[in-house]
Amino acid sequence: MTIPGAWRRTARGAGLLAADGTVAASIFAEMSALAARTGAINLGQGFPNEDGPSEVLEAARAAISDGVNQYPPGRGLPVLREAIARHQHRFYGLGADPETEVLVTAGATEALAATILALLEPGDEVVTFEPFYDAYGALIALGGGVHRTVRLRAPDFQPDLDELRATVSDRTRLIIVNNPHNPTGAVFPAETLALIVQLAERHDAVIVTDEVYEHLTFGVAHIPIATIPGAGARTVTISSGGKTFNTTGWKIGWLTAPAPLVTAILAVKQFLTYVNGAPFQPAIAVGLDLPDSFYTGIAADLRFKRDVLERGLAAAGFTVSRPQGSYFIVADAAPLGYPDGADFCRALPGLAGVVAVPIAAFCSPEHRPEYASLVRFAYCKRVDVLERASEQLAGLTARA
Repeated sequence: MTIPGAWRRTARGAGLLAADGTVAASIFAEMSALAARTGAINLGQGFPNEDGPSEVLEAARAAISDGVNQYPPGRGLPVLREAIARHQHRFYGLGADPETEVLVTAGATEALAATILALLEPGDEVVTFEPFYDAYGALIALGGGVHRTVRLRAPDFQPDLDELRATVSDRTRLIIVNNPHNPTGAVFPAETLALIVQLAERHDAVIVTDEVYEHLTFGVAHIPIATIPGAGARTVTISSGGKTFNTTGWKIGWLTAPAPLVTAILAVKQFLTYVNGAPFQPAIAVGLDLPDSFYTGIAADLRFKRDVLERGLAAAGFTVSRPQGSYFIVADAAPLGYPDGADFCRALPGLAGVVAVPIAAFCSPEHRPEYASLVRFAYCKRVDVLERASEQLAGLTARA
């Protein structure tokens, strides 16, 4: 069977097909397979190796036993939509009508896909920060959009605001803001977020936020853009339960937005997964209603883990950028004599029995050289695993 050339060109441009027409493996799949093949400690892919809160897990088991195993409503089970609305009001003072302004999705990635495909017309421009979560580039290409980026540079990975002003224009349809940021761990301050809102208003753009690490910040507050005056009417706020409750495999995400935007996104979402995760939806609802002590506790626990790995990486000779949030820490392998992060990551299992991910995999081809020696390590693992990885990394020998 011949695959239409237009589809091949679009898929290749989105990074979905390799030059030989085979499916292009994501960097996460490649590095996780490398970890499995070599027995190395996988600090590449961002998934925890500890279970989430027992209340959430027990709620899922109870839902299965109670027969919550068939298709949920297209917008999501009411119990979860109501919990999401309570969560937004409790933590941020935001109001969301659970009937019309909340949509449950198959993880944050489906929420992003449905939003981009629903709101983008071919030729529209989409602005993101760079490095960027790899799904952004692929989804923008599949939607026929033009991807524009504002680079985040080491060591603090904060954007140049003049560059941001110059990048957003009347051609901009969407501004995607990943905050806290993957892969750098940066958390953007109120000044940056306010400028994004001003630019969106000036150029009539929609703001799409990816806030899956919203509760995992260290010493700085997470500020949803939707709380900034002028943002509410043009913002789609996306999050999920996977990172907060250590349930990444459940793929329960959601978005909140004004009703007309939710309706437009639902029109696309219903033809993607349609619905998902019936027994996991009431379980995540239980999680969203857990007390404040749970949320402060998970941030403190992750901060401790960050510090363990940061010390290990510094002792091994990396130059380390301290993240303010997320699961990830960025380290520069150049001081160890490795200018190419991709080559270094492929060699690292043999060098130290550890797997990481090159930051260049999160960049457009023309900007990869700027990030060539940087690598991302995930610290969302048990402390003993991070300590063992640190010991193994300490055996790295700097190249002359």
